[in-house]
Amino acid sequence: MRAVVITRGGGPEVLEAQEVEDPAPLGEGEVLLQVAAAGVNRADTLQRVGRHPPPAGASPYPGLECSGTILALGPNVPSRWAVGDKVCALLSGGGYAEKIVVPAGQLLPVPEGVSLTDAAGLPEVACTVWSTVFMTSRLSPGESFLIHGGSSGIGTFAIQIAKHLGIKVFVTAGSEEKLAACKGLGADVCINYKTEDFVERVKQETNGKGVDVILDNIGGSYLQRNLNSLGVDGRLFIIGFQGGAVAEVNLQAVFARRLTIQGVCACRLPKCCVLPF
Repeated sequence: MRAVVITRGGGPEVLEAQEVEDPAPLGEGEVLLQVAAAGVNRADTLQRVGRHPPPAGASPYPGLECSGTILALGPNVPSRWAVGDKVCALLSGGGYAEKIVVPAGQLLPVPEGVSLTDAAGLPEVACTVWSTVFMTSRLSPGESFLIHGGSSGIGTFAIQIAKHLGIKVFVTAGSEEKLAACKGLGADVCINYKTEDFVERVKQETNGKGVDVILDNIGGSYLQRNLNSLGVDGRLFIIGFQGGAVAEVNLQAVFARRLTIQGVCACRLPKCCVLPF
């Protein structure tokens, strides 16, 4: 089969399509996919420059999500899956290849009306948002929700799901064009973090109460400001460190308002894709 190989650390020019060995034989509960398309995630770009080696036992090729057609089933695959099914999958690597072996538990059906190309970009955002915001934090109708990086893949997915469930959505982004896109998806309060203090704007829009849940990909540089933006019993979920992984914090707000701070791996796979520290 052919796969995209990282020939050395560097920019996009180090990626080469090469002939490589076919995937290993199917094991218990695994399926073989003919890949139609693969999503592109930040972890893939970090792997390309040499900062994110794949976990032990994972494919050496990049690609944390893909879509495709089931070619073969291993032993004891659940009966819901059959050869010929169109699916998308969350991976520990290897999506940039013509074929990939995936545990059946990491498959998702392609939603009706969604192309295989578009479906390749669903698993990472869907699993991150649903498991973090709704399963873990139990964000509920009538609550409020701040999304940093609202125009990102994670952000645009989170806006739509939250609005569908009756939640007031706040977003931050760095340009009016990005904010307009968020508004078009249903965001209620759009904040340009380059020209406004999002803490003050959140306080204004909530009559000083603060929001119930924050989804943050910035990390250290936003930690104190995020805590200042949460209301009583507020929940902060950190899924990235674009603003650094270290912060000095005044914990008084955590105690006074019973706040929860949680770091959540986006994929939750057995062979996790989180960055090494």
